[in-house]
Amino acid sequence: MAALRQIDDADTIALAERHLVQPWPVAGSIGAEARTLIGEGDGIYITDGDGKRLIDGPAGMWCTNVGHRRAELAQVMYDQAMALSYNTPWYTMNEPSVVLAERIASHAPGDLDHVFFTTGGSSAVESALRFMQFYNNVRGRPEKKLILSRGGAYHGSTYLSASLNGRPRDLDWMDGAKELVVKLSAPDPFRRPAGLSVEAFEQFLVTEFEETIARVGAERIGAFVGEPVQASGGVIVAPGSYLKRIREICRANDIMYVSDEVVTAFGRLGHVFASKDVFGIEPDIITFAKGVTSGYFPLGGMVVSARLMEDLRKSNHPDAMFGHGLTYSSHPIGCAVALKNLDLLEEGVLAHTRKVAPYFQSQLKKLEELPLVGEVRGVGLMACVECVADRESRNPLQLDKAVGARIDAHCHELGLLVRPLINMCVMSPPLIITESQIDDMVSILREGICRTMDDLRREGVWNG
Repeated sequence: MAALRQIDDADTIALAERHLVQPWPVAGSIGAEARTLIGEGDGIYITDGDGKRLIDGPAGMWCTNVGHRRAELAQVMYDQAMALSYNTPWYTMNEPSVVLAERIASHAPGDLDHVFFTTGGSSAVESALRFMQFYNNVRGRPEKKLILSRGGAYHGSTYLSASLNGRPRDLDWMDGAKELVVKLSAPDPFRRPAGLSVEAFEQFLVTEFEETIARVGAERIGAFVGEPVQASGGVIVAPGSYLKRIREICRANDIMYVSDEVVTAFGRLGHVFASKDVFGIEPDIITFAKGVTSGYFPLGGMVVSARLMEDLRKSNHPDAMFGHGLTYSSHPIGCAVALKNLDLLEEGVLAHTRKVAPYFQSQLKKLEELPLVGEVRGVGLMACVECVADRESRNPLQLDKAVGARIDAHCHELGLLVRPLINMCVMSPPLIITESQIDDMVSILREGICRTMDDLRREGVWNG
């Protein structure tokens, strides 16, 4: 059933251009732009302001895992709002948050069994970093605060979390806590240094990590923060046993390993958490958001090792306060929705994801037949199609004309919403997608790329 509208679409667009500040705008249009208007969602589909039905290729933003218009989740929101719409987490608590914490802890690896809830991914990473700072202050190590991060990383938009970002353009015009962050190379096999095999590249990354610790000093490094798969950096899957080796180095040097699973948790790779089930690592902290409610309500959080909590309780500063919290921490509606969403995942969505993921990856991989496509990579139900000007040299097809946006425009016309990232197209559909719907998605994407190749040849900016 369509949502009731008080104004028509033209007025909505005009109002947006006058009043709505969009995320990640450029200075030339900040506060004066409208973006594609989405009116409805149903299953894996959304409908734009013109009434065109589109496959939701990015699943919102990696998050609409169980699909749009799930009546069960809408009903839970209503029921919980009618029972308890809010309570302050400063000196009260609610039952949904307690039950959800236990459910999440039961899925987390190792001894990760304490959960702090936030409002989203950025605040989850921010909370993990502030916890690391607090932990080292309480343990008498105020100098142990530096954070290791990597090129290609994306960890959020709040001050500390954004300081870790390593994608092109993220920090060109923005300030950050640069004095706290030490950057490492992106674990991107496709863009590894010339002459290195993938195995040699893995060793290069591990050696760089070890040498960085030796140079900076383990006594000054508080945490390593890494996505199991670098999502917004282009679905970068690190080579071989790289993650396991980094985990062991962190353990040996008493450096907290924070696994940023804001994207990969709650089903994207077929498991509630991917750190151990997919990559074989047991971190000290896991951050999560997005899929925890399938995007139906803003919620995020971190799961923390029992060992770290015990270290704090045994310290000589029992009155030291972790002065961190959010008005909407442990929100009862968000936690109630997450509980029902977890039910849906456990009752079949996770198993379905594991079943269709190989087909999803294999069908997309066929796009490497196209001369504009340098590599298709991914895992689970997340993938990236990277376009290149020249496959041999792997030069990115940057172009002022933004090839990813061109592909997206063609695909939109054909019935698919794509997430364009400069020269890349990222695909992460709702987890309920079927094999026939995957065929539709890949077919449209192929045609969108072919039309873009024709455009570029006609304009004389590419001759592939």
